[in-house]
Amino acid sequence: MGQTLFDKVWDKHVLHGNVGDPQLLYIDLHLIHEVTSPQAFEGLRIQNRRLRRPDLTFATLDHNVPTVDIFNIKDEIANKQITTLQKNAKDFGVHIFDMGSDEQGIVHMVGPETGLTQPGKTIVCGDSHTATHGAFGAIAFGIGTSEVEHVFATQTLWQTKPKNLKIDINGNLPKGVYAKDIVLYLINQYGVDFGTGYALEFTGETIKSLSMEARMTICNMAIEAGAKYGIMQPDETTFEYVKGRPYADNFERSISEWKQLYSDEDAVFDKVIEMDVSDLEPQVTWGTNPEMGVNFNTPFPDIKDSNDERAYQYMGLEPGQKAEDIELGYVFLGSCTNARITDLIEASHIVKGNHVHPNITAIVVPGSRTVKKEAESMGLDKVFKEAGFEWREPGCSMCLGMNPDQVPEGVHCASTSNRNFEGRQGKGARTHLVSPAMAAAAAINGRFVDVRKVVV
Repeated sequence: MGQTLFDKVWDKHVLHGNVGDPQLLYIDLHLIHEVTSPQAFEGLRIQNRRLRRPDLTFATLDHNVPTVDIFNIKDEIANKQITTLQKNAKDFGVHIFDMGSDEQGIVHMVGPETGLTQPGKTIVCGDSHTATHGAFGAIAFGIGTSEVEHVFATQTLWQTKPKNLKIDINGNLPKGVYAKDIVLYLINQYGVDFGTGYALEFTGETIKSLSMEARMTICNMAIEAGAKYGIMQPDETTFEYVKGRPYADNFERSISEWKQLYSDEDAVFDKVIEMDVSDLEPQVTWGTNPEMGVNFNTPFPDIKDSNDERAYQYMGLEPGQKAEDIELGYVFLGSCTNARITDLIEASHIVKGNHVHPNITAIVVPGSRTVKKEAESMGLDKVFKEAGFEWREPGCSMCLGMNPDQVPEGVHCASTSNRNFEGRQGKGARTHLVSPAMAAAAAINGRFVDVRKVVV
């Protein structure tokens, strides 16, 4: 019987354990940041253990970093976490993409941009959105702090193999509809737990037509569907992206192996979902988890349970309203979901020649310094600044309330991030997840508009 792509990569990394039981996996790449690594490093010190593979461990600073004055860290806890990672990296011989360095940025941006993320690898990080790297044909997943320490000490990890869920996506995306809309629609239709216990393999002609940046957007939010893993078959688009990057020096030797990474025709999936995007509309979330979303022109749904009732109360909205009725106060273009160069380019097309609505505070936070520099070389920073956006330094920023970039209490924010939980962007903040194009159009108009009527 044929194997799925996930099966092939998994089985290649099993060091010990029987099928159906927890198995010991070898880990090819360990990415770390300042929030989930301090206790793990301290655990090594307490037990007088060395870091097993410092050459396979890479650090960046992202969650706590300020995006206005990056070296002026006023929060004591944030500063402690950042300086601790800097010290740990030095003590244990870990390469760190440090504050202000050319490669510094959000961990899920840095991996692909440097060429560390490659097809066929097992990749872990103490961050749930590690599934992003699965867009390259890698098994990538988030781990907890105790697991971080286990990888530090052994370069292995015990895991139970998940089932396989194939999500076959076909059709041509309509104008003004993007990868973010695909994944938001999937979660809206099937729920925030339909992927629990599965590895999600995204397939189909639509996926093949997407850029690597768009593919990463979809895999990034596999976790919001309840899955630890999202994965896609590597192809020429993948290889072209990886080629020439700093840590892809084994490219020519590896590419023949990468071309074998696909699901066999007779591979059996435990579950299959089919989706046609030909008539897909822009998506907007109205509630407090990514499942609570609608097509742009669809009224918000009736209350069906206490979760809906609480979400409406928190968001200050009512059933029957539409996205265009939301009074926005903030727009955030950023996060590991949508802060790549293609996202900024798309948003800039809408912003150029216009100005941010007087009721809106709009910020753009490139996901990495690599993206920031490329955007500035293209003049995108001027486009955004002339329109009234704030142009920031790279970091996680307003995606989560762990740094100075927060949405005020009670204010509605159009956000290109991945989570709209209560308090995610600050105490009492009201988050609406959308594509970069939708966010850009909202910034100009002061409220959500049908971006299909805006894009050229």
